[in-house]
Amino acid sequence: MRTKIRSVAVRKLPERISGAQRQELYKALEGCIVVDRPAVVLDCSEVRELDRSAIHLLLCCLEEAMKRNGDVRLACLSLEVKAALKAAEVSTLFHSFADISDAVESFHKPQLDFIQLQNPVLGDEKSEMNAA
Repeated sequence: MRTKIRSVAVRKLPERISGAQRQELYKALEGCIVVDRPAVVLDCSEVRELDRSAIHLLLCCLEEAMKRNGDVRLACLSLEVKAALKAAEVSTLFHSFADISDAVESFHKPQLDFIQLQNPVLGDEKSEMNAA
């Protein structure tokens, strides 16, 4: 049995994303987001500041990817960009990575962080799921 490796699109964001550029940039990113199970890494190494318009763009990309059972991940964030995401209270919505290779590799690893056991089995005790 072969496992299909998911292709990951890596796109570099410009240093500045102004309101006027936002629509143009979204159109450029749309091709890799509007597919089945999109896997997108946005290289933020050149981004120096994020205003509300730029954060809105990131959220739109994430929303469209999630509608298609995919994700958008951020790589190479500067301290200023991290601070802007945190100030806008959206930093927890994105997986972020120190470098591009880690972000790309994260799409090839199983994501188990959404699984949470409400009543884990401890010793001889049974959880509610296992109780008959």
